[in-house]
Amino acid sequence: MAFCHTVSMLPIRTVALFGGTHGNEMSGVTLVNLWLKNGAEIQREGLEVRPFLTNPRAVEKRTRYIDCDLNRLFDPDNLRKHKTEKMPYEVRRAQEINHTFGPKDSENAYDVIFDLHNTTSNMGGTMILENSKDDFIIQMIHYVKNALSPKACPVLLIEHPNLKYATTRSIAKHPVGVEVGPQPQGVVRADILDKMREIVKHSLNFIQHFNEGREYPPCTMEVFRITEKVDYPRNASGEISAIIHSSLQ
Repeated sequence: MAFCHTVSMLPIRTVALFGGTHGNEMSGVTLVNLWLKNGAEIQREGLEVRPFLTNPRAVEKRTRYIDCDLNRLFDPDNLRKHKTEKMPYEVRRAQEINHTFGPKDSENAYDVIFDLHNTTSNMGGTMILENSKDDFIIQMIHYVKNALSPKACPVLLIEHPNLKYATTRSIAKHPVGVEVGPQPQGVVRADILDKMREIVKHSLNFIQHFNEGREYPPCTMEVFRITEKVDYPRNASGEISAIIHSSLQ
């Protein structure tokens, strides 16, 4: 259960919408490309809302990444690495993104970043919370859940003492992930796209209301919490030797 107090902070001024962090997750890619051509639906008064394609080379090839997972590279070591010709593409791209939307952990970093992902898992429209003490994002997710009701909007808290996630969105003062599925990699499903679009719309509405001075009372909401990672069974050669049972798929 996540608890949230009344939020008291400066207005939100800068918001980024990231798509294509994984180049074969096509809902975010499709929406970002749409908004880059016509961003009227994401604009809100007093807000700078910027759609951005994070991993264009992977998007072009419709693959998860080129050299390494962009969504795990936003740690100090990678962001400070000296640029060389042999530097992996995604490490170089992480540094570019950090320069544009950060620097991470600075006052100049974007206020909010939404990172739009797809999954083959049947997660529906899930919102990902990185920090259980981020009252602003908790209030926003609570608002979105109510706006989408009676449709479900699960919340996943990835805060864990031993499992660290240096995510693309972690540049922002207030990062939030959007994970929508099930959708096969490399394709677009209209219903999955619409779920993602709805979540973004209601989230931006909340930010606008917050900036206008609307007050939100303390709230609680149910969250799913990561406890551990369990790999598939593997044989002596390291190959996966099991599949998800059809009753659980």
